[in-house]
Amino acid sequence: MRWFLSLLAVLLLVPGWAGDARLPLIAPDATLRARAIVPTGGWPRRIGPLAPVGALALESDDPDFGGFSALALRGDGAVLLSDGGQFLRLSVAGHRIERRAIVSLRDGPGTGWMKLDRDTESLVLDRASGVAWVGYERVNAIWRYAPDLEHATATVAPAAMRHWGDNTGPESLVRLADGRFLVIQEGWRNMREPRGALLFDGDPTAPGRVGAALRYRPPDGFAPSDAAVLPDGDLLVLNRRWHFPPLRFDTVLVRIARDSIRPGALLSGPVVADLSPAMARENAEGLAVTVERGATMLWVVTDNDTNRWRPTVLAKFRWIG
Repeated sequence: MRWFLSLLAVLLLVPGWAGDARLPLIAPDATLRARAIVPTGGWPRRIGPLAPVGALALESDDPDFGGFSALALRGDGAVLLSDGGQFLRLSVAGHRIERRAIVSLRDGPGTGWMKLDRDTESLVLDRASGVAWVGYERVNAIWRYAPDLEHATATVAPAAMRHWGDNTGPESLVRLADGRFLVIQEGWRNMREPRGALLFDGDPTAPGRVGAALRYRPPDGFAPSDAAVLPDGDLLVLNRRWHFPPLRFDTVLVRIARDSIRPGALLSGPVVADLSPAMARENAEGLAVTVERGATMLWVVTDNDTNRWRPTVLAKFRWIG
């Protein structure tokens, strides 16, 4: 009996044996399909300064597919980051997935067994080197990863982010045109005060680097979910709010002048586009900007919270100003 009790004591220390559910992971060989979707009433000619290019619903037979909270572009492909610490790399030609790979973060907070260990919500991906910076909620930290997108090379948990909340932390992470990094707190539902933000002179994980405090004021009732930079240096912030019942989301883009992004500032700007119908009234959480043949393109992805009855929408727009 003594040996059994000793074994049981050891097993209780192993994740899973203590009753914690394993983090849901998309299988490496998961099927992936894309189908075109069109908003009710068809696509408008323009949405503010945007011309719609199209939207796809990404689907899979894997029950754990989805949950994408961040988006980056590299080469001719898109990189989607789930809120479970997985990267989906793909390129799309027409309505067909041309290439895909699924990579899981090996390094990160905790053991990686539970979803709380890999609550990845924001992403900066260096297009030249492939180095990635990932913002984690729950622990309110930023981790830097090697180009294999598996192994961490540095991490920082800024003291100013310590009180950003368990599930309301660094939802937006962006590298500005001048090399500075900006991280923005999501905040909680019905939060009235501006969100916390930190501005770093460069790599936030570099030794001794301390971010300067500033704040972001979203439109009333909205929370920031991601950010990206236009070629002219201005910042676009993706904002969403949700309603229930039935469950539906509003999505708007705010533009912030580049010269206003400085320590101590209260960042705010006009709403330049309402993307709610274009994103199928879904939970838009990822935003990326790229230049293709001289044209500025915006990509937006939604988080279906791994609910199979909700679509993962990947939409593309051309910036026409």
